[in-house]
Amino acid sequence: MSELYKIAEKILQNGKGILAADESTGTMKKRLDSVNVESNEKNRLIFRETLFSSNSMKECIGGVILYDETIRQKTSQNKSISELISESGAVPGIKVDTGAKMLAGSKEEKITEGLDGLRERLKDYYQLGARFTKWRGVYVISETYPSKLSISANAHALARYAALAQEAGMVPIVEPEVLMDGKHSAKDCYNKTSEVIKRCYDELDINKVDLKGTILKPNMILPGTNSNEKISNIEVAEMTLECLKNNVPSEVPGIAFLSGGQTEVEATNNLNQINVKNDSSFIMTYSYGRALQQSALKFWSKDINNIKGTQEVFDHRAKMCTLAAQGKWSEGLENSK
Repeated sequence: MSELYKIAEKILQNGKGILAADESTGTMKKRLDSVNVESNEKNRLIFRETLFSSNSMKECIGGVILYDETIRQKTSQNKSISELISESGAVPGIKVDTGAKMLAGSKEEKITEGLDGLRERLKDYYQLGARFTKWRGVYVISETYPSKLSISANAHALARYAALAQEAGMVPIVEPEVLMDGKHSAKDCYNKTSEVIKRCYDELDINKVDLKGTILKPNMILPGTNSNEKISNIEVAEMTLECLKNNVPSEVPGIAFLSGGQTEVEATNNLNQINVKNDSSFIMTYSYGRALQQSALKFWSKDINNIKGTQEVFDHRAKMCTLAAQGKWSEGLENSK
């Protein structure tokens, strides 16, 4: 297992974070449609290769989560995507779930699928260069949700996935995401997230997962997007830290937050406050998708051949996130492009 510890440490070291570039083809189509770029395999590769060959890959990005299509692609220099990422010093990773489907027995909740055939797929991804994996469980909040069924079923799936990933020699990212959608308060989010995370670690223990060779990818504690409640960055940080310190075992080396619909600056500011106040043993960093890529995507869409300009936009965002992971970000630095 010591190899797994080393991989987890390499991904999380020195304020580095994770670039979540694991959007499915369908999700990537929505992102490209939103900026009026045709979603085809060539354009998806151009954008991702642009990010993966940027300067900030060496200084800021410890790992990149890929999608099945991407890990099988070759770059314009005829290298594999895994080789390109590894040469920058980052670790290639792979999303291995097959998506969230309706949960039988519940009208509005979902269960993440993909356990069937996973052992064989993991062997394939290891050969393609992946050294860590990701599986996302999603939970909705309302007066009645998440249900015990949703909490139990998703925790069980996350734990079985994590055990198989470690068996294959890869670090599992465990991602139980309590969604921001809804009218719930920050306190509701705190209570439900606590329940979800606690159950996940109960299942990980039952499935004999070595927590030192894992990374947790949780949501921050925030009020729902349709809530009238407004809370400060400091309150977000304090509630998030309290939730994690109370529910995450100390053996877990690091926590890489998802951005979950926050804007780029919101996700950066909140992560910074968490690190300013972090008195735990956990490394607290980022595993962002849109909150790392959105500005770069908008810039790139104006001229998909402007590689250098797109990389400069991405490099600034990655640098801001890494400063936040060290508790060193400020609005002054944010605006000093």
